[in-house]
Amino acid sequence: MKIIAATASPRRHAILRRLGVAFEVDAPEVEEIHDAADPVGTVVHNARAKYAAVQKRHPGAAVLAADTLVWFEGELIGKPRDLDEAKKILRRLSGRTHVVFTAVAMGTSAGPEVRVEASSVRFRELGEDTIAAYVAEVRPLDRAGAYDIDENGGRLVAGWSGSYTNIMGLPEEVVRGWLEKITGHGLSSP
Repeated sequence: MKIIAATASPRRHAILRRLGVAFEVDAPEVEEIHDAADPVGTVVHNARAKYAAVQKRHPGAAVLAADTLVWFEGELIGKPRDLDEAKKILRRLSGRTHVVFTAVAMGTSAGPEVRVEASSVRFRELGEDTIAAYVAEVRPLDRAGAYDIDENGGRLVAGWSGSYTNIMGLPEEVVRGWLEKITGHGLSSP
């Protein structure tokens, strides 16, 4: 069965490749919602919308779509608009703990199975030099929360609980089970 990754995220693509999955990419452009009072509902709505847009274009395929947001002190933090906003976000997260929510919508034309993962991330105390160096090196404009745990994340992250790959934007554990079910065989271990 053809598998379509409904995402442009290089991190999500890397997780799928590590699992040994052959896939095509069709990244939809959908209007996302952002409801700080309901972070789980937000990521579920957005993942379902991405899934539906791509499933219409590939009715015989298995589609995998995801949405990831950082939730901090009752506020949703998505991707920064520019480097100044990225620095501001990192200053806010400095020395604090936040939650990363990812919803994954996976399925065929029969409809998606939706799963949500939550991981907790604790940041180190960050000085201005660390923030400036990180933003210049990583260029985090396409990352929720203005950081990537897998790309020099050790500079920022003091610890986490939950799925590491969820923090990257795609909970490998959830995806592995679904892909093994639809393909009928085991997948590579990362």
